[in-house]
Amino acid sequence: MIEDYQLEELEVSLVLQTLQKCTGVDFSDYAKSSMLRRLTDVKDSHGFANIADFIVPILHQPGFAHQLHQALSITATEAFRFPYAFIQIKEAVIPALKTYPFVKIWHAGCSTGEEVYSLAILLKEEGLLERVQIYATDYNETVLEKAKQGCFDSRDIEKYENNYQQSGGRLKFSDYYHIEGEAAFFDKELSENVLFSCHNLVTDGCFGEMHFILCRNVFIYFNRNLQDRVLGLFYESLVSRGFLCLGDKESLAFSELKEAFEEVNIKARLFRKQPVEVSS
Repeated sequence: MIEDYQLEELEVSLVLQTLQKCTGVDFSDYAKSSMLRRLTDVKDSHGFANIADFIVPILHQPGFAHQLHQALSITATEAFRFPYAFIQIKEAVIPALKTYPFVKIWHAGCSTGEEVYSLAILLKEEGLLERVQIYATDYNETVLEKAKQGCFDSRDIEKYENNYQQSGGRLKFSDYYHIEGEAAFFDKELSENVLFSCHNLVTDGCFGEMHFILCRNVFIYFNRNLQDRVLGLFYESLVSRGFLCLGDKESLAFSELKEAFEEVNIKARLFRKQPVEVSS
């Protein structure tokens, strides 16, 4: 007899396989606990009896497949989230980036873009933005479109102002956005050197010759195998001695690639690619 937890795992697996067939997006290597929690939320909100009941509407209702895809996407973000990390980026990463004539930065899993614009503000205040190209990527085209618009909820302004000040901002957060009705919009000049594009960390290839990669609060949704695969992708994408920043709940401690990166600041989850040893 199948135990309840085994049945749940089987249902989740079948639903994710069906969703991949219909949308092309593979969630199979995402943490099962996260997928179960999100699928359960959808089940309860739609009044389904079981998660397996998703399979028929996924196959026959394209709108439901899209809705489920959106529900499983990780979109949580905020401006200057975890301010300590931005302080350490300013102190440990920016001086190294200033030694290059041109800088390439990859912000992977950028969601709706608040952290991309936060980084652009930091770079602007450090006099570096004009010679930086930022590649901001996510596999979710809906959130990417919002990121391109630079739009955020005006109700978050007070929180973002506080984050900005705690991160060592030199001016006021209000110097970088304007209000239109119920929404706030980041100033266009912040995105002039940002290329927003669709990229799936699970299936797509590397971005070459990056000096700095940020992928914050994405790994926590991956299982160990996918974490290692994506870390390998980042390693191949970075220049020698390039920097990597993860989220504050993420770690390389159990990764097969932990020796490929040195710790710069463990609290800020800042790492640096170890130079490749050339055999004689």
